[in-house]
Amino acid sequence: MIVLGIDTSCDDTSAGIVAGGNQTLANVIHSQVAVHHPHGGVVPELASREHVRNIVPVVDEALKHADIGMADLDGIAVTVGPGLVGALLVGLYYAKGLAYVLDKPLIAVNHLEAHILSIFLEAEHPPFPFVALTVSGGHTSLYYVEDFGCYTLLGQTLDDAAGEAFDKVAKISGMGYPGGVAIEKASRTGRHDSVKFPRAYMSKSSLDFSFSGLKTAVSLFLKKWCEDPSLSAEISLNDIVASFQESVVDVLVDKVMAAAKRMGVASVMLAGGVACNNHLRQCLVETAGPDGIRVYYPRPAYCTDNGAMIALTGYHRFMRNDIAHMAVDVRARYPIQDLMSES
Repeated sequence: MIVLGIDTSCDDTSAGIVAGGNQTLANVIHSQVAVHHPHGGVVPELASREHVRNIVPVVDEALKHADIGMADLDGIAVTVGPGLVGALLVGLYYAKGLAYVLDKPLIAVNHLEAHILSIFLEAEHPPFPFVALTVSGGHTSLYYVEDFGCYTLLGQTLDDAAGEAFDKVAKISGMGYPGGVAIEKASRTGRHDSVKFPRAYMSKSSLDFSFSGLKTAVSLFLKKWCEDPSLSAEISLNDIVASFQESVVDVLVDKVMAAAKRMGVASVMLAGGVACNNHLRQCLVETAGPDGIRVYYPRPAYCTDNGAMIALTGYHRFMRNDIAHMAVDVRARYPIQDLMSES
């Protein structure tokens, strides 16, 4: 079975083609970083316009890479949420048009589920059950994954997502957009222990996250740093962002390990854009190793938003006969809890 997956949930226009639920034939991503960089973040209206401009050539390029035609597709999978409403609508309406004209099944995909399942695009993937951390600009959540389509939310951010905190700190420190990449690069030459930023662990048993206070702490410290020449002579900007990154990574690793031990699993996985952060990966591997817990994460192209993970998720939904009606609509908020109640 060959499935086309389309994702326009945020600022990347992407199309992927997966065969048999495990073979990636194509994964084409058109980035909008150059469009949004001058604004220091994603501008929803601009994102929607770029999706309209790029979706046809992106899908055509995916078909070319896969060396197949439209008639060879067995299903059309598309992200319906969560995400930016205007952006989501571009992908959904295009997918509906394809499904109608080709007389192929339309499969509505939850973007968060697709991130969880992105690891199955790799040859090596964790056995069920495992704990998954989805960490990006819009989401920071922990799930207990029992099987395809069977997920339990263990914890989530109560305010800013980790990726959002990276972007905001990068913006106020003048490092630009996208923030995660800029901060990770600057942190390589910074001292991660130069500033003692707070770690919000919540209550002892909580698996929830909070990064708003950390973001505020960094903002206040930067203000003080700019006004105090002696402080700026002692601590560099790279030291500050390295210390910030360390605070985020400490909390993420601690919560993942707590969840793994609580659920009694032998495997954990990282997904989402922030999962590309090499320091996060390294720290989690080093912490999990002594406890015999194996860490999995997809390659960077499968961590960021991509059509291949949508196609793979669509395949598994199709195998459970979960076909969408043409009246299906997008959802700005689409928690996995809602997905489970609909199953």
